[in-house]
Amino acid sequence: METTVDQLKKGEKAIIIGFDLDSIPLKLIEMGCMEGHWIELVQVAPFGDPLYLEINGAHLAIRKDMAKEIQVEIIQN
Repeated sequence: METTVDQLKKGEKAIIIGFDLDSIPLKLIEMGCMEGHWIELVQVAPFGDPLYLEINGAHLAIRKDMAKEIQVEIIQN
């Protein structure tokens, strides 16, 4: 099922299938946010922003508006 990172539920794993290079910072790409890599939503902040993610073993937090730009396909609930 295709969706975006901001729509993942806690604990869901997905594969990154695409994003707009202009909307994603280079640092995020360097940390492994690339097509074909897996991503898991680890935690959501109390007010829903930011999202705490694990991308290919790296842990990072990103804003929800940036997460809306990353398309994923869910592989595990």
